[in-house]
Amino acid sequence: QVHLVESGGGLVQSGGSLRLSCAASGFTFSITVMSWYRQAPGKERELVASITRTGSSANYADSVKGRFTISRDNAKNMLYMQMNNLQPEDTAKYHCNADPGSIATSSIFARSWGQGTQVTVSS
Repeated sequence: QVHLVESGGGLVQSGGSLRLSCAASGFTFSITVMSWYRQAPGKERELVASITRTGSSANYADSVKGRFTISRDNAKNMLYMQMNNLQPEDTAKYHCNADPGSIATSSIFARSWGQGTQVTVSS
């Protein structure tokens, strides 16, 4: 059973930094493209960043490019995201999961969203 546990969120001032962590279990993490998503109140969930299986390459939403860095440790089954220069518009609950393609083709990911971790940025 896929289990995803996010942590590291909190309340920060504009311009501050946070590092999110995601502990993954129940699937072969090292062969899974992983992503971070976020959902603000009243808005749909959006893809923030994705990272390849080896961690050699990553993609980012335009809104976070240059400020957020996604990384992974396959030996520990951990996914991370360093978030710098946080802005009020980054306020949301952040979730980790497989990439959108994997979620669309595999129900084990589609039904395994964790609790997420709340990030709140004050101006």
